[in-house]
Amino acid sequence: MLSEKLGLLTTFLIAISCLDGMGSRHLELASREPYSAISEGLAAWQQVYSVLTHPRCINCHTAGNYPQQGDDRHRHLFNVVRGPAGKGVPALQCATCHQGANADTTGVPGAHGWHLAPLSMKWQDVSDRILSSSAVCSAITDRSRNGNRNGTALLKHNQEEPLVLWAWNPGRRADGSLRALPPITHDQFVAATRKWVESGMPCPQE
Repeated sequence: MLSEKLGLLTTFLIAISCLDGMGSRHLELASREPYSAISEGLAAWQQVYSVLTHPRCINCHTAGNYPQQGDDRHRHLFNVVRGPAGKGVPALQCATCHQGANADTTGVPGAHGWHLAPLSMKWQDVSDRILSSSAVCSAITDRSRNGNRNGTALLKHNQEEPLVLWAWNPGRRADGSLRALPPITHDQFVAATRKWVESGMPCPQE
């Protein structure tokens, strides 16, 4: 009888030990998961940032009164200016030259709704220096500045907006050469945006 009780006690103690180990493992994983999600989100954000600050995007996300052109991000020719709605001034609207598609015979790029991004979405300073990853992320995630877009809307914007899609189909320059593309594909850009959004849209620290 005594031996049976000792056997049951031993079995019970082993079970408790196993459960305790499982609980410790669960707590360990639970404590690691948020950190892992943030790390993955920040890595995904850096991919997004690499596209946002490429000339195909940042040339229209200026802090000044004019758009930029080319891979060297020089000031737009013909003294083109922002205008009250980011679409130029009455005598020289963006749509005067920029039609709904690229005009490779003249080198003029085009896409639906061609215009400058609002100043709240500037990704460079008034001296045309690109803002830090942290500063751009803060702008993107601030709903008072980003057009009241939540994560789902930001993902949809990056996935479907014609001006975003244009960056991967920018056409040819006037000399016939192809314009440079962003550093990752559009599919990779969308996947990185989705990962960043699903991770809670973390922003890097300064």
